[in-house]
Amino acid sequence: MLDACAELVDEVGYDGLTTTLLAERAEVAIGSVYQFFPDKRAIVQALTMRNVEAYLERLSARISEGGLDKWWDAVDAAIDEFIEMNRTVPGFRTLHFGDVVDLYLLDEERKRDNNAVIVEQLGDLLVSRFAVASGDQLSFALLMAVEMADALIKAAFRRDPRGDEQVLTEVKEIVRDYLYRKLS
Repeated sequence: MLDACAELVDEVGYDGLTTTLLAERAEVAIGSVYQFFPDKRAIVQALTMRNVEAYLERLSARISEGGLDKWWDAVDAAIDEFIEMNRTVPGFRTLHFGDVVDLYLLDEERKRDNNAVIVEQLGDLLVSRFAVASGDQLSFALLMAVEMADALIKAAFRRDPRGDEQVLTEVKEIVRDYLYRKLS
């Protein structure tokens, strides 16, 4: 059902998605959809969580493979993975990390916006793997970097369905330069 949901949000958007349409695409009875998900928001939330987990797993695997000696290499890898998922993972470009549905989709309980959840995960990764000093300065700098990268990457994909390479190159440079000034 999540795969069908991913295809549909790319085709019809979140607003066009219905549980009936999802059941038809997934070739299941509508009751089966409601057995697992109370509404379309819950389905999209599950898909978004799957995307977040996939993103973090892909990024962690790249870091574990080696070749990323400095924290800025990991930042480049984080941007590269985000771009690659925009290009290749159904539903990702439409939903990203859930902001299309709800700014608090990833952490409704604590009312942290979706990018703050991603920032926490990235911060933990930089602290544990690259001995970057944790704290408010890191959190704020990463939040600004994620917000900048998110906005600019969206612009790149509006300009070109595969992502405008000139904009994507600039994103990495802007984010790297900003974080280098803030974290070094």
